Formats: sequence, structure tokens, C-alpha cells
Amino acid sequence: MSAREALQAAEEAELDLVKIAPTAKPPVCKIVDYGKYKYEQTRKSKEAKKKQRIIEIKEIRLSPNIDTNDLNTKANAAKKFLERGDRVKVTLRFRGREMAHMNASKHILDDFAELLGDIAVVEKPAKTEGRTITMQLAGKK
Repeated sequence: MSAREALQAAEEAELDLVKIAPTAKPPVCKIVDYGKYKYEQTRKSKEAKKKQRIIEIKEIRLSPNIDTNDLNTKANAAKKFLERGDRVKVTLRFRGREMAHMNASKHILDDFAELLGDIAVVEKPAKTEGRTITMQLAGKK
């Protein structure tokens, strides 16, 4: 029906003419009480927000000369983050002369991923960025 006819029908029913899909060809309108319609929309959006879970990225920093016990301690901390549903970014930082042995230290990140292999999967593989090598882990579904 035309816009004039729709507006006249809405006035006769003492309700409002609301555009539901203004981008559609032709635009879709509905005759409803606008206050009630707006209330329903806000309620739906609040309900959707309640069900959302914000996933955080936690960072674990390692150094190239880390010992096995320290690596296990860091792996346990990462395990707690993963069980909570967060993602873990593992950073291997190099300082000074450690930069000369960057390629030889990549096995530390591989060992770390192997320690968490039962509950985590490598989301982003090890990548060199300046003085750091980073890798991102996510919990298995």
C-alpha cells in the first residue's frame, strides 16, 4: 500500500507507523505503538548482551634462558587462563646479546605449546617481531 494509505490506517488505529526495514525495496513498515516497540528493542539488546562472553588475551612472557621448572610454572599459569576461557599470548623476549641466538630459542615456544597440548591449540604460530617472538594459544573446544 502507499505511504499515505498506511499513515491514514495508523492514525485511524491511533498507533504509529514504524519503518522496520528502511533499506528494503520497497521499505517495510508496521503499524505499532512506538513506545512499546522501542521497549521491546532495548530488552532484546540487553538480553543479547547478557549472553555474550568477552574473551581476553592474557600474556605470558618468557626469556631465552628459562629453566624447565620456570617453564612449567608459566605453563600452569597459562593453563588456568585457558580453563577460564581466555586466549594466551606467549612472548619470548630477547635482550642484548640474546638477539644473536633468536633462531636457536624457538624451541622454547614449541616446548611450551607441547606442555599445553592437551587443553590448547596453537591459534597463531610463532612469529618474529623485532626483539620478540610471539605465539597465540586458544583452548580446545
